[in-house]
Amino acid sequence: MSWQSALACWAVRTRMRPHSAKPGLDVELARRYASRRIWSPRVPKGWRLDIRETGGEWLTPPKNPRATILYLHGGGYYFCSPRSHRAIAFGLATRAHARVFSLDYRLAPEHRFPAALDDSVAAYRRLLDDGVPAQTIAIAGDSAGGGLALATLLALRDAGDPLPAAAVLFSPWTDLTCGGESMRTNDGRDPMYHASVFPRVAAQYLGAADAHHPYASPLFGDFVDLPPLLIQVGDTELLLDDSTRVATKARAAGVRVELEIWRDVPHIFQIWAPFMPEAREALTRAAAFIDGATSARRIHLPPMTSIV
Repeated sequence: MSWQSALACWAVRTRMRPHSAKPGLDVELARRYASRRIWSPRVPKGWRLDIRETGGEWLTPPKNPRATILYLHGGGYYFCSPRSHRAIAFGLATRAHARVFSLDYRLAPEHRFPAALDDSVAAYRRLLDDGVPAQTIAIAGDSAGGGLALATLLALRDAGDPLPAAAVLFSPWTDLTCGGESMRTNDGRDPMYHASVFPRVAAQYLGAADAHHPYASPLFGDFVDLPPLLIQVGDTELLLDDSTRVATKARAAGVRVELEIWRDVPHIFQIWAPFMPEAREALTRAAAFIDGATSARRIHLPPMTSIV
């Protein structure tokens, strides 16, 4: 573990984890925290940031991009925004020399399931309508956004849409029943959350919907014919099994999956780039995966010591 990762784990354990133990869910407090306290990087030199009044924001390189990334931010479906997750989106874009559209999807409880999914499917279809070839698109997301990315793939495939070249999932929340074994074994080890918060967040997003619905909990979907997946998750996360079970099931369905389990890092540690070396390396590997998939080159990621 780097000292930067140790510091990040200490910061979230002392500042964020206590809030997750409270019996209620303060939506407005979380939204204020995300809007005021989360660091946002500068726009890379020569790149252009185009913030739309509705829908999200584009980050475009100075020269022709090699790919297009549709990015879906995390935040339990009820807080955060493209701005709060720019460290990840910008890091992916610059490393892959890709343009990225970060979707500002509708949030719960004002907009419950399937509003976020409807928005992500519509955003992907707009890319196709604008003439972007599906084979040059990657979908990426973290936490709830990672689960949303996987659910988007299922919905697109079921509807007969052309699928993107690949998907990158950072600590995806794929099981809103909160039934993973790591919800028990990592409770107390996860520096960011208590396990008790997840059912409350899930209920707020689901409303009356069934938590087993594959578009809400994509773990329960059929993964046949999905594009290649890269999944990165920390070994102490409550959501560890949300990643490992997806990887096992997807491989059984014939999907190419790269699963990376990183030691001693906080949930969505990639957001700590460029401060944390593990975050920088993870984003570099994710960008290489996207570049390889969208350029139709089969790549083999090199081994690394920080992966189990």
